[in-house]
Amino acid sequence: MSQANCLNYLGINETHNLYANLTAAELVEHALERKEGRLAANGALLIDRNNGNRFGRSPSDRFIVKTPGTEDVWWGDVNMPFAPENWDKLFKAAKNYLKNRDVFVFDGFAGASKDHRLQVKLVAEKAWHALFATTLFINSTNPAELKNTPDFTIINVCDIPMENFKEFGLKSEVFILTNFAEKIILIGGSHYGGEIKKSIFSVMNYLMPKKGVFPMHCSANIGDNGETALFFGLSGTGKTTLSADPERRLIGDDEHGWDEKGVFNFEGGCYAKCIKLSKEAEPQIFNAIRFGSILENVVVDQNRTPNYDSDAITENTRATYPTSYIDNCVQEGTGGHPNNVFFLAADAFGVLPPIARLTPEQAMYHFLSGYTAKLAGTEAGVTEPTATFSACFGAPFMVLHPFTYARMLGECMKKHGTKLWLVNTGWSGGAFGKGSRMKIKYTRALLKAALDGSLNNVKFIKDPIFNVEVPSECPGVPAEILTPKNTWQNASEFEKTATELAKRFNDNFKKYAAQSTPEVINAGPISKVMETN
Repeated sequence: MSQANCLNYLGINETHNLYANLTAAELVEHALERKEGRLAANGALLIDRNNGNRFGRSPSDRFIVKTPGTEDVWWGDVNMPFAPENWDKLFKAAKNYLKNRDVFVFDGFAGASKDHRLQVKLVAEKAWHALFATTLFINSTNPAELKNTPDFTIINVCDIPMENFKEFGLKSEVFILTNFAEKIILIGGSHYGGEIKKSIFSVMNYLMPKKGVFPMHCSANIGDNGETALFFGLSGTGKTTLSADPERRLIGDDEHGWDEKGVFNFEGGCYAKCIKLSKEAEPQIFNAIRFGSILENVVVDQNRTPNYDSDAITENTRATYPTSYIDNCVQEGTGGHPNNVFFLAADAFGVLPPIARLTPEQAMYHFLSGYTAKLAGTEAGVTEPTATFSACFGAPFMVLHPFTYARMLGECMKKHGTKLWLVNTGWSGGAFGKGSRMKIKYTRALLKAALDGSLNNVKFIKDPIFNVEVPSECPGVPAEILTPKNTWQNASEFEKTATELAKRFNDNFKKYAAQSTPEVINAGPISKVMETN
């Protein structure tokens, strides 16, 4: 199909200039010429934020068009229904908006597995959004393998005027709409690149389980012996840092599938949060940010040198780069069946053990919980640690009921003999403000011991509150910190805090109880009220 008519299937055929599948260098040139951004000192494209105030995702403006076949969608605050008649009006408005405008097109794939990959087309009015897709998705190495009509199309009209948004059934000028019947994603009102990648992740989360593939919001790496490990965790838990291990090869940092052959990356790049990024702590990520990369929301000095410590725009500073920029990355984007899976929780209450072994049922319980904690002072009005739960460690992207994914996790663990570990990267010796952050050298030692089998032959002790198995010893880790209660000065205060957190776990889990099995429900913490002095 020629460039001139590659959008005919959408009814978009009156554009001004159509630029299809340009190289990264060409897209950077267009972005600079169109004043979409500037070059930073490290060569990355620094996106200017002259228009709009959306510097992150807009979950309250995300909808799924309610069409025949979407009866299995997990409808609610995460997946809000959108009327087909309003979709028709908005899609027409978007097509009219693109008339006589320059359009940038990207064609590629989501999914490194040729058995399960999704052919994706991006149609955008911004050159840098096409660069974003070129960086984050998997590029085609053979144009002949591309079908005339892709499996899914993303149309990004970020600058479309929407003063009359209520007439379209919208909540604001921003919209992220997915139409599974027409296989189109429509994005407007937000420049944030993350909406492009996460919308396709949501599509994969809906389609992959129907093919028997378990979609996962996690990072993955592989050891010299070919042993694969997965890392799940919400923002701030250390998922990207711990998976970017110089002694192991990175498969991917965010989105993967688990099929009958093993694990495969959904992406061809990384979208790293880079607040407080330093060359000393994370050299791989630091060095990957160069020409061909994108910086969003990052402050630079007068010499355009990035100031990664600054949150003057937002704490959600981002860097986008292809996996080829990571020296020890697995370019094929695939690995074997995981031997070990880690759930990372930054427990600011300081009561979870540094590492604990989970049964398949406990793994399903904690997967559905998706726990971490916000810190006091990180948000207005937050004066003490706050428990945060996000189903499957990515609730905003789960289109089906979370138990669908939890069941797949349990089945995969049992089938392949996978060990699952709950890891506290948060506090020890007390809650935030009293205790101290778990030393990363201890966390790395615990992960290493789990990965190399050193924990297989040690004695495990059942935690009386959280109902998980805790190792009594680990090479390179003081034995006393393995049992959290031993690190607190006041045992009664520990039991009170731990019991309160256990109750929050179980209160949160009530929303999943109807779909869960008794074995999974009973795998949670024991939250009976304890007497304290």
